[in-house]
Amino acid sequence: MVKAKKDESAEEKILAAARKVFISKGLAGARMQDIADEAGINKALLHYYFRNKEKLFEVIFLESAQKLFPKINFIFDSDLPLFEKIETFTAEYISIILESPYVPLFVVNEINRDPDMFFDKMVKSGFPKPHKLLAQVEEEIKKGNIKRIHPLHLLMNMISMCIFPFMAKPMLSKRLHINDSQFRQLMEERKKEVARFVIDAIKK
Repeated sequence: MVKAKKDESAEEKILAAARKVFISKGLAGARMQDIADEAGINKALLHYYFRNKEKLFEVIFLESAQKLFPKINFIFDSDLPLFEKIETFTAEYISIILESPYVPLFVVNEINRDPDMFFDKMVKSGFPKPHKLLAQVEEEIKKGNIKRIHPLHLLMNMISMCIFPFMAKPMLSKRLHINDSQFRQLMEERKKEVARFVIDAIKK
C-alpha cells in the first residue's frame, strides 16, 4: 500500500513537471530531460513511468479534455438563452485552454496523423455533442429572434475565434512582441470580445 502511494506521488510529480515544460516549450521543444529536471528525478525513472514524451503528453491532453468536454456538454445541453449560452461557452472554453495552451496544436497534429484513432479517444473522453445548441439556433431563426445563419457556421465561428490565438501565439509573440503576460491578458479580454462579436453578428 505504501509503495502504491509513492508511485502515485511520483507520477503526479512527473505530470506536474511535464505541464510546466509543455506550456513553456510546447510539444516539439520539450525534451524528456527537461521534464526529468523539472520533476527532480533522473531520466531513467521518467522513462520507467512514461516511455516517451508523446505518451506523457497524451496523458496530459486527455486530462485537459476530460476537464473541458463535460463543461462544454453541460453548456450545450443547458436551457440557457442562446446569447447567454454563447457567452458562457467562450468564457469556459478560453479559461480551460489558457491552462493547457498546447492542446489546440496537439489536436490538429493528431487529427492529421491518425484521425480515426484520435476521434476514438475523444469519444471515450465525452467529446462535445452540440446537437441541442444547433437545434436552438434553428429555433431562434424560426422565431425571428436572430439573423439567418447556418447553425454549423455559428458553432465554427465560436470555436475558431477561441482557438486561433493559441494556434497563432508564436507568430503573435514574434511579430507583435507580445509576452506571456500580455497574451494572457488579451485572452481574458477575449472571453467577452468573442461572445460580443458573435452575438452582434446574429442579433437583429
